[in-house]
Amino acid sequence: MNAPQPVSDGPSALSSGLKPRHVTMISIAGVIGAGLFVGSAAAIKLAGPSVLISYALAGTLVVLVMRMLGEMATANPDSGSFSVYADRALGRWAGFSIGWLYWWFWVLVIPVEATAGAKILSGWIDWPQWVFALIITALLTVTNLFSVANYGEFEFWFALVKVLAIVGFIGLGMFAILGLLPGSHTSGLSGFTDYGFFADGWSGVLAAMLTTMFTFMGTEIVTIAAAESNNPVEGIRKAVNSVIWRISLFYLGSIFVVIALTKWNSASLQENGSYQEALNNMGLSKLATVLAFVILTAVASCLNSALYTASRMAYSLGQRGDAPKAFASTNKRGVPQVAILASVAVGFLAVFGNYLLPEKIFTYLLSTSGAIALFVYIVIAVTQLRARAAMDKAGARPAVRMWAFPVLTYVTIAFIVFTLGAMALREDQRVNPWLTLGLAAVVVGIGIAKHGTRGGSEDEILDAVEASPHVDTDSLETAPVPSGGATSHGPRP
Repeated sequence: MNAPQPVSDGPSALSSGLKPRHVTMISIAGVIGAGLFVGSAAAIKLAGPSVLISYALAGTLVVLVMRMLGEMATANPDSGSFSVYADRALGRWAGFSIGWLYWWFWVLVIPVEATAGAKILSGWIDWPQWVFALIITALLTVTNLFSVANYGEFEFWFALVKVLAIVGFIGLGMFAILGLLPGSHTSGLSGFTDYGFFADGWSGVLAAMLTTMFTFMGTEIVTIAAAESNNPVEGIRKAVNSVIWRISLFYLGSIFVVIALTKWNSASLQENGSYQEALNNMGLSKLATVLAFVILTAVASCLNSALYTASRMAYSLGQRGDAPKAFASTNKRGVPQVAILASVAVGFLAVFGNYLLPEKIFTYLLSTSGAIALFVYIVIAVTQLRARAAMDKAGARPAVRMWAFPVLTYVTIAFIVFTLGAMALREDQRVNPWLTLGLAAVVVGIGIAKHGTRGGSEDEILDAVEASPHVDTDSLETAPVPSGGATSHGPRP
């Protein structure tokens, strides 16, 4: 068995220990969290059956953003992903700012998911929740510290459980809808027809879209993880090309089943959660423990990914001189253990804060990251505008190309701006964008103070593309590379 190869040269190199099956499964199901299994009930309450439109709109945005990110990532895979690309295209201050905001988002995911997992486990074993939260976080920290292959292996099996669970749920649901499931208490599409399609007109669709949009956060992780594989370009290309069917099957398919087999305006839907309510109506309430295990797996998967993603962004920031230098160091297995431990330390503080701080204070803390997904998306879009223009000028053709450039890129930017504006105006959503904007202003201010306001340049973008081992430097055409990893870049003068 070949030893993992470093992602970049030198003693601070990341390992390329992720196997193709790891990257594939991360791309297929890495984004599926507890929000789909439980939180979707809140979105259904806001929109009724028209929540399918909400999921479709949010999913379309994610598809377009992933297409843009895939274009840049296949040209030059990097563990810093969009933060590195913003650094080159928009300026050092931009890469600094979005990198730290993204790190903050995933660090706060740690206590949220640890607490969710602890609630499930404390229902099975009568121990204090904080004990389980500590155990879950510690266990996954150890796996991340050992090697990136460990992260990939855990995530592979977590993702496989989620995929099998959703496919099984959709299969059972379709049998029930067709009246072929023995013991089912419902059949047909009565959930769509008997209680109205809209809960609150198009206003409800918008409200549900704002709620569902953040369940897709994490789709971009594959562009970070693929940089630690032997063939990052192929992994990213497959992930980007498959995002449409993944969203269609796992989100739209499963929510279609839920709506068809439940009363969307019933109190029990909110009490039980969307999947459990559908199972109850199918006469399969005894599968509650199985569903709880699946949700626990989804929680562990999100926590695992949060530890991984936060540490890799911290590593990338350290390599560029935007974080403590120790963050950019790796152990002999190619793992950035200082970056992992620092991220976990902040996460542990947040775990304890979740139990010690008054609930309102902790809620405000979480709200500072509430709109970071949209901030990340708009930075990706604006970065792609500049990066694509530079690559087109030089004749570079990455393995993934954004559709209808630049029209769809501008449409995406406009849609994100509209969504942020809608959030800011809605009473039930406005705290998230305003607190996130306040945090962003502070981080951007620090970035400008550190790096000034100088923008990026075409030369920096093309230098990185030419330096990539995945690009033919003679023609700037993307060339497949059987092994090796992504380049990592240190600070520029």
